[in-house]
Amino acid sequence: MAHVHTSVNEMSTRYYQNERRHNYATPKSFLEQISLFKNLLKKKQNEVSQKKEHLVNGIQKLETTASQVGDLKARLASQEAELHLRNHDAEGLITKIGLQTEKVSREKAIADAEERKVTAIQTEVSQKQRECEADLLKAEPALVAATAALNTLNRVNLTELKAFPNPPNAVTNVTAAVMVLLAPRGRVPKDRSWKAAKVFMGKVDDFLQALINYDKEHIPENCLKVVNEQYLKDPEFNPNLIRTKSFAAAGLCAWVINIIKFYEVYCDVEPKRQALAQANLELAAATEKLEAIRKKLGDLDRNLSRLTASFEKATAKKVRCQEEVNQTNKTIELANRLVKELEAKKIRWGQSIKSFEAQEKTLCGDVLLMAAFVSYVGSFTKQYRQELVDCKWVPFLQRKVSIPITEGLDLIAMLTDDATIATWNNEGLPNDRMSTENATILTHCERWPLMIDPQQQGIKWIKNKYGTDLKVTHLGQKGFLHAIETALVFGEVILIENLEETIDPVLDPLLGRNTIKRGKYIRIGDKECEFNKNFRLILHTKLANPHYKPELQAQTTLLNFTVTEDGLEAQLLAEVVSIERPDLEKLKLVLTKHQNDFKIELKYLEDDLLLRLSAAEGSFLDDTKLVESLEMTKATVAEIEHKVIEAKENERKINEARECYRPVAARASLLYFVINDLRKINPIYQFSLKSFNMLFHKAIAQADKVEDMQGRISVLMESITYAVFLYTSQALFEKDKLTFLSQMAFQILLRKKEIDPLELDFLLRFTVEHRYLSPVDFLTTQSWSAIKAVALMEEFRGIDRDVEGSAKQWRKWVESECPEKEKLPQEWKKKSLIQKLIILRAMRPDRMTYALRNFVEEKLGTKYVERTRLDLVKAFEESSPATPVFFILSPGVDALKDIEILGKRLGFTIDSGKFHNVSLGQGQETVAEMALEKASKGGHWVILQNVHLVAKWLGTLEKLLERFSQGSHRDYRVFMSAESAPTPNEHIIPQGLLENSIKITNEPPTGMLANLHAALYNFDQDTLEVCSKEQEFKSILFSLCYFHACVAGRLRFGPQGWSRSYPFNPGDLTICANVLYNYLEANPNVPWEDLRYLFGEIMYGGHITDDWDRKLCRVYLEEFMNPSLIEDELMLAPGFAAPPNLDYSGYHQYIEDMLPPESPALYGLHPNAEIEFLTVMSSTLFRTLLEMQPRNALSSEELGQSTEDKVKNILDDILEKLPEEFNMAEIMQKNSNRSPYVLVCFQECERMNILLREMRASLQQLDLGLKGELTLSPDVEAQQSALSYDIVPDTWSKLAYPSTYGLAQWFNDLLLRCRELDTWTQDLALPAVVWLSGFFNPQSFLTAIMQTMARKNAWPLDKMCLTVDVTKKTKEDYGHPPREGAYLHGLLMEGARWDTESGTIVEARLKELTSVMPVIFAKAIPIDRQETEHTYECPVYKTKMRGPNYVWTFRLKSKEKTAKWVLAGVALLLEA
Repeated sequence: MAHVHTSVNEMSTRYYQNERRHNYATPKSFLEQISLFKNLLKKKQNEVSQKKEHLVNGIQKLETTASQVGDLKARLASQEAELHLRNHDAEGLITKIGLQTEKVSREKAIADAEERKVTAIQTEVSQKQRECEADLLKAEPALVAATAALNTLNRVNLTELKAFPNPPNAVTNVTAAVMVLLAPRGRVPKDRSWKAAKVFMGKVDDFLQALINYDKEHIPENCLKVVNEQYLKDPEFNPNLIRTKSFAAAGLCAWVINIIKFYEVYCDVEPKRQALAQANLELAAATEKLEAIRKKLGDLDRNLSRLTASFEKATAKKVRCQEEVNQTNKTIELANRLVKELEAKKIRWGQSIKSFEAQEKTLCGDVLLMAAFVSYVGSFTKQYRQELVDCKWVPFLQRKVSIPITEGLDLIAMLTDDATIATWNNEGLPNDRMSTENATILTHCERWPLMIDPQQQGIKWIKNKYGTDLKVTHLGQKGFLHAIETALVFGEVILIENLEETIDPVLDPLLGRNTIKRGKYIRIGDKECEFNKNFRLILHTKLANPHYKPELQAQTTLLNFTVTEDGLEAQLLAEVVSIERPDLEKLKLVLTKHQNDFKIELKYLEDDLLLRLSAAEGSFLDDTKLVESLEMTKATVAEIEHKVIEAKENERKINEARECYRPVAARASLLYFVINDLRKINPIYQFSLKSFNMLFHKAIAQADKVEDMQGRISVLMESITYAVFLYTSQALFEKDKLTFLSQMAFQILLRKKEIDPLELDFLLRFTVEHRYLSPVDFLTTQSWSAIKAVALMEEFRGIDRDVEGSAKQWRKWVESECPEKEKLPQEWKKKSLIQKLIILRAMRPDRMTYALRNFVEEKLGTKYVERTRLDLVKAFEESSPATPVFFILSPGVDALKDIEILGKRLGFTIDSGKFHNVSLGQGQETVAEMALEKASKGGHWVILQNVHLVAKWLGTLEKLLERFSQGSHRDYRVFMSAESAPTPNEHIIPQGLLENSIKITNEPPTGMLANLHAALYNFDQDTLEVCSKEQEFKSILFSLCYFHACVAGRLRFGPQGWSRSYPFNPGDLTICANVLYNYLEANPNVPWEDLRYLFGEIMYGGHITDDWDRKLCRVYLEEFMNPSLIEDELMLAPGFAAPPNLDYSGYHQYIEDMLPPESPALYGLHPNAEIEFLTVMSSTLFRTLLEMQPRNALSSEELGQSTEDKVKNILDDILEKLPEEFNMAEIMQKNSNRSPYVLVCFQECERMNILLREMRASLQQLDLGLKGELTLSPDVEAQQSALSYDIVPDTWSKLAYPSTYGLAQWFNDLLLRCRELDTWTQDLALPAVVWLSGFFNPQSFLTAIMQTMARKNAWPLDKMCLTVDVTKKTKEDYGHPPREGAYLHGLLMEGARWDTESGTIVEARLKELTSVMPVIFAKAIPIDRQETEHTYECPVYKTKMRGPNYVWTFRLKSKEKTAKWVLAGVALLLEA
C-alpha cells in the first residue's frame, strides 16, 4: 500500500510536468485506501465463498444423483412385491364384505316388516287413546261440579246440618242418597232416616273425608239403581231448592247429582280404556321385538363398516404402493436425465470451483490492486492508469513482495460484470474502457466522487442512471443548502454540478463525512442534519483542468471523465455509421442490446440454477419442478449460446462494414483534440464537444456523394477536415492560424505515419547546445551552430562538410529570396518535406512561416492556405438563441459596425427597438439583464460589448444566457465582444460562455496595401469634397492615411518597429481628418506645425508612452507633412510618391497601381527588419507548436531520455559548472580605494552572488524533488518545466539581467560574465576594455565614468554628458585603459551598421541583422562642448526587446539625415 501511495506521488509529478494537471495523494488518501481494502476484501471473500459453496453444493447434489439411481432400482423391486401383496389382501376382503352385505340385507327386510306392524299398532292405540280422552273430557264437568259442591261443605255447615232436629224431606232425601252411595261394599242400608243419617255423619271431619275420597269410578250397581230411582227422579232433589233449607244439604245434593253424572259417563268410557290398555300391551311387545331385530342389524352394520374400512385402507395402501412404484420409475428416469443434462455443467462448475479456490489464494493481492485502483487512479488519463497498474503495482506485487495475484487480472471484471456495464452503456455511458473504469470507480469509491467532465458526458450518464431520484443543484443556487439538507435526511442522491476550483467551506463537514453524535448527524452551517446511510453525494465540474487543493482531493475521489481520443473515435464512428449506414448502426445497436440482455439473462439463469440446487434439501430427485427448471435452463442457455454465436457472426460482419468508416472517425477525433489543445495558445480558444459534433454532422451532410466506398471515405475525411479548419480559423487571431494549420497537418501526417516523430521533435525543439564559428560568410554563427546540431542526426550526417565543400551552391540557395520554393543543392534535394524544413530552419529561420504554409499547402491542399474573409452572415446562420456569437476583439477594431449593417439588412435596428446595444462597465449589468430578458421574449438582438470588463458578473451572464435561451423567441440572438487577456493567468471569461458560442476574431488588416485601403475606407467622396481648400485637404488626408497605415503596420515588426505596442485605431484617423478640416477652414495657410503637433503629440501621441517612439512618430509626420507635399513631389516611400489630385475611387486605384510590393522599406525600415520579425515569429510558432504536442508523443521513453532524465542531466551539468560565489570580504580588503569603478565592481559581484545563490539552492531543491526526497512546489515544478524546454526559470531571470537567450546560451553567457568579474576582482583595476554587456546595471558603469571625470576635472555632474568615439580597433588591440573615460566593447548595431572606414552609420548589409561595433571610447564632457552636427542620437538597449531595457543615448556620426535612422529603428544593443 505504501508503494502504491509513493508511486502515485511520483506519477502525479510526471502527470503535472507532462499534462499540467494537479493530482495529490495525501495521508488521508492512504487511510481511505486501507479502509476500502478492508471493506472490499470482506465483500469479495463472502462473494467468492458463497459462489464456491453454491457450486460445491451443486456438484455434490449431482454426484449423489448417480449413486442414488442403484438404490432407487432396489427400492422399486421391494415396492412392486409389496404392491402384489396389497392386491391379494384387498381381494380377500372384497369376498367377505359381499357375504356380510347379503346377511345384513336379509335382516333388514325382517326388521322393516316388524317396523310396519309396530307402526299399525301404534296408529290404533293412538286412535283409541284419543277417543277415551274425548269421553273423559265429557265427564270432567260433572266431577268438577261434584268437587265444587264438596268445597262448599265444611265442618261448620255440616255440624249445623247435623244439628237440625227434624229437617225437611228434601234434606233427609239428600242425606239418605249420600248414605246409599257411601254404603260399604254396596250394601244399601235399610234405615235411611234422619236419625240414622246423623249417626252416619258421625264425625263431621271423617264424613267430609269420606266424601272427598269417594271411589267415584266404582259405584255398586244396586246403590246406583236406588239413588237413581228413589232420589234423583224427585223434583225436589235440586240443590237450588234445598239451598233454601240448608246450605250443607244443597252442597251434598249437588255432589250426589254430579257424582252420578260422572259415573254414568265413566261407565261408557271404561271398555274403551280397557281396550286401550290391551292395545298398549301389544304395542310394548311389538316394540321390544323390533328393538331386538334392530340391535342385531346394528351389529351386522358395524361389522360391514369395519370390513369396508379395512378394504379402503388396503385399497389406499395399494394405490400408494402403485404411486411409489410410479414415482420411483419417474425419479430413475429424472435422475438419468439430470445426470445426462448436467454432465457438461459439472465439468464447468468443477473448473469454476478450481478458479474460485485459486481466486481465494490471490484474493488478497487482487483486492489490494482493486482498492489502489479505485482510490488513486481516477484523476489520471488512460496511459498513466495503465502504467501505474501494469508497470508499477503488478510487478511490485509479483517481484518485490510476492503477494499472489491473478494472472492477467482485469480489475474492471473483478469489480463489476458485463451485465452491469451493459446497463451503463444503455444509460448513455460511452463504451470506451476509460469511461467504464470511471463508472466502476464512481460506483465503488467510498469518498464522494468528483467528476472532471468538460464534455458533459459523465453528467449525462449520471442523470440517466439515477433518473428522477437524482436531485441536482449547484453552489450558490437559491436554496442549495436546503436541497442538500433534505437529501441528507431522506438518503437521496444529490449532484452538485458546475463546481469551480474552490468549494464553499460550509460543505467541509459533508465532504469529509465529519459526523457527530455517534455518526448520526452532520453539521451543515449552523444546522445539525440527520445523516441517512443511503445518502450519496456526487460532485461535478465542467472545468477542463481544475486545480483542486490537496485537502479537497483527500476528501473526494477525483474522476477524469475528459473524453479520450479512442473514446471519442468510438462515439464518432457510431455517429458516422448511423448517418451513412443507418441500417448497420441500428442493427449494431439492436445486437448490442440483445447481447447485453443475453449476458444479463445467462447470469440470472446460472445463479438461479445454483440457488435452486443449493437450496434443495436432502434428495432433490423427487423435485420434478427443479429438474424441469434445470432442463429449461439448459435449453434456454443452449438457445442463447446459439444466438450469441449468431450475434457474434453478425457483429463481425457489421464491424467489418463499420471499420471502413473508422478513418473518418479517427480523423475527426484527432481534429477535435487538435482544436481542444488550442486553449494552450490562448485560453479564449475554447470549443465544446457539442458544437464539434454539430460541425461533424454538418460536414458529413455537405460532403459530395460518391458511390465508391473508398472515394466516399476520402470525401468525408476531407469535408470534415476543411469544415473544422474553417470553423476554427474564424475564431483565431492571424498569428495563431498558421500554428493551428501546422499542428493539424503534423498530427494528420503522424497518424498516417508519413513523418517521423523524431524528426518532428527535432524540428520543433531545435536544440542547439554548442556555438561554432561559421567557416562560410553566408551563414551566421547561429546558423552554422544549428547546421552542426542537425549533422548529428543519422539522416543529415555530413551536411556540415557539404555546405563547406560546396559553398557556392549553398550560398545561392541560402541567399535566394524564397529558399523554401527552391530545390536544395546536390543529393539533399531528395529529402522529404519535413527534412527540408529542418535544413531551412537551421539556415533561414526567417522563411519558416512561408515554408510551413507551403508544407501545409502541399500536404493538405491549397484551400487551407488561402485567405478567408470573415463571413458574418454565415456565422449568423449558424447561431441560434442558445448559441451566441462571440467577437474576440483586437485593438483598433469595432465589431459593432458589422453587426449594425447586418441588423439593418434583416430589420433589427435600434430605431425599431429590436436591437439592444449594451456597453458593459460598472453598473451596466442590470441594463444588460433587462435587455436580455426583453429580447428573449420579443425575438430581438442584444450586443454586449466588452464583457471582459465585468469579471464578477460573467458567471451570472452564463446562467442568464442558458435560462433565456430556453423557450425563447426563435429570432432572439446574443452577440458578445471581449478582448483577449494579455496572459493566460489573467483570463477570466468562463469556459461555458466560450464553448457554447461561435467565436469570431476581428483583426485589423496586415500589410501596407490592405492597411492603406482600410484607412481610406473610413472616408468617402463626400469627405473629399467637404473642404474649401480641396487640394490641400486631399493631399494631407492621403498622407495622413499613409501615416496611419505606417504606424499600424509597423507594429508587426516588434520592438524594432515600436519599442512598445500601441492600440492605434481608425478612430485616431477619423478624428485627425476632422481636426484637419477645421484647421484648414480656420486658417488662410496650412498650419503645418500645428497639425503635426496635434496629430503626433495628441491624437496618435496620446497612445505613446515611450520617448523614442514619440520621436519616431514626430519624424514620420515631419517626413509626410511638410509644404513639399503640395508644392513639390513628395516621396512617401521609395518608389511611392504622394498622389496627384484624384477622386475617391481614383485614390484606391492609385494605391493598386503604384504601391510597391510589401517590404519593410515602405515603413522606412531596412529589409533586415522583416528577417528579425519573421525569425522571432517562426521561433514563437515552433515554441507554441512544441508546447501543443501531446507530452507522451514527444518526451516518452521510446524517444530516448525521459523528461526527468533530461532535466537531471541539465541540472547536474549546471551545478558542476556553476562558479563559487565571490568572497566579498576578501575582495573588499584588496583595495581601500572606493572609486566609482570599484563600487560598480562590488555591486555587480553582490548581484551575481544573489543570482548564483538562488540558482544553486533551487537546483539542489529540484534535485531532491527528482529523487523523490522532497515534494515539488509549484516554483520547483515551473523550474523543471523551464529546464526541459531550454528556458531560463523565472526565479532566476527575476534576479538576473534582461536577456532573450535560451537556457544553454544564457548559462554560457553567465559563465563569461563571472569570468569577467573574476578578472576585475583580482586587483580591482579597471580592465583595458570593459565588456559593457556583462553588467547587471550598465548605467551604473556609464555614470561612474562621468563621476570619475567630474571629480578629476572638478566639473558639475549635472552640466556634463557622455560622449562616445567609435574607434577602428578591436578589444585585443588594447592593453590598458585610457587615462580618462573607458574603452567599451560588446555592443551591436541593429537596423544599420557602423562603417569603420568612413567612421559613420551606413545601411546594413542584407541578412546581417546586427553588426558588431568596434571598441567605443566613452568619456564625459561638459554639455556645451557636445558636438551635435551630423550626429544621430542612437538609443542603447540591453536586449533587442528594447522598451524598458533602455540604457543610454550615444551620439554617433552620420552623413545621412537623422530621420532615416529614426525610421529604420537604428539602435545599439548589448545582447544580440
